[in-house]
Amino acid sequence: MPQMGESIAEGTVSKWLKQVGDAVERDEPILEISTDKVDAEIPSPSAGALVEVLVAEGETVEVGTIVAFIDPNGSSDDRAQAAVSDDPAPAGSSSPSAEESAQTAPPPANTEVAEPSSGATSGAAATDDDPDCTTTTEERLRARSTPVVRRIAAEAGIEIAEVPGTGHGGRVTKQDILAHIEKTPAERVADPLQPAPQPSAPTPSAPAPPPAARPAPSGDDLWDRFSTEVEHPVFPVRAEDTVEAMDKVRRLTAEHMILAKRVHAHVHSVVEIDFTSVDTVRREMKEQWAKRGARVSYTAFVAWACSRILRDFPTVNGVISGDSVIHRGAVNLGMAVDLNPGLIVPVIHDADDLGLVGLAKKIVDLATRAKSRQLSPGEIQGATFTITNPGVLGTMVGMPVIPKGTSAILGTGTIEKRVVALTDPVTGGDSVAIRKRSYFSLGYDHRLVDGADSARFLSVLKEVLEDFPQ
Repeated sequence: MPQMGESIAEGTVSKWLKQVGDAVERDEPILEISTDKVDAEIPSPSAGALVEVLVAEGETVEVGTIVAFIDPNGSSDDRAQAAVSDDPAPAGSSSPSAEESAQTAPPPANTEVAEPSSGATSGAAATDDDPDCTTTTEERLRARSTPVVRRIAAEAGIEIAEVPGTGHGGRVTKQDILAHIEKTPAERVADPLQPAPQPSAPTPSAPAPPPAARPAPSGDDLWDRFSTEVEHPVFPVRAEDTVEAMDKVRRLTAEHMILAKRVHAHVHSVVEIDFTSVDTVRREMKEQWAKRGARVSYTAFVAWACSRILRDFPTVNGVISGDSVIHRGAVNLGMAVDLNPGLIVPVIHDADDLGLVGLAKKIVDLATRAKSRQLSPGEIQGATFTITNPGVLGTMVGMPVIPKGTSAILGTGTIEKRVVALTDPVTGGDSVAIRKRSYFSLGYDHRLVDGADSARFLSVLKEVLEDFPQ
């Protein structure tokens, strides 16, 4: 299962375009997958024959899970030669032979790749129908787990096969292994997947060994868990409550927001912007833009202004990586789109190379295809700065969460008429007028972006929008 986006952890096999025994060419579409963000056809990593399908249509598996095997020699008798995995072979490369794979592959206990049976000397992998096969498909699926789960199990001295799994196909999740570790030996024996005690087990009079405790994380391991793992607290359910499982979009959103809040030092600055100048330009140019098939929204003006000034604020357009600062060489604007329910952030790459009308067309195109789940993986990755517009639903001002991998996000509030006090630039006299205005909030990572940098960025943005160039 390939990685279809930085924030995507699993995918669903929607349709197999090839059947077992079919010949396939390199880069020929072999299956369709669906994620919470995109639907896409997956190309074959090599030419050959499809010899085994491990994941059926409709099944959802984690990124990196082997979904099928391709034999580059075109023989269904020699499987496990090439895997459709999370890193398809690039054009011009060749798949390693079975002997090379066997020499470089890690031990079965630490691998995500299905191994052929020891009795298959000719290279044929055992299946459930083979008389020599000692494990079922379900058992093989349970044996595969994430590196985090395997590490926790190894540290606690527990066999993953002994842990009841609640994941897909009985797969053992992080929550499963932690819950198992916290149980007493007697409770573990009562588990349906735990082997019954043997006669050589300690007698009732003998003291029971202490339950295995989860080792205390330290150093890099502690930071790795803190920045990559999320476990939500559990609350009691009352009689009048109803309970439903989180769908993929909500579950991933919850995890990403927690991790983003943990990593970034969130601070927000707010400024009020007058849209009178922008409103005037929109009225004057509306007919001309309509003839070009363009609908230029207020958001397009904001995106244009941000794309022009971000290069002058490298920290706002950069990110902290370890002990270094990455200054991005492009201005890639992430534009949050409401899916109702759910949220997705397609990206306009090299936004500073586009004019106002070009940005407007790009925003409409991405939003339309996002709502119909037709975005490609590349269109939801690589943002250097994000714009979110809760104001379109009437929100006065928001305090958005900074997406991981960036250092700032701009939240635009609703644009509405307000009574404001104005000073005449010539006479210096004061007057009262009705103007279209909006509150903008900049959420920034204070590890990299100082308050003064944020204030300067918002000041320049305000100046550009309030005196928009004709």
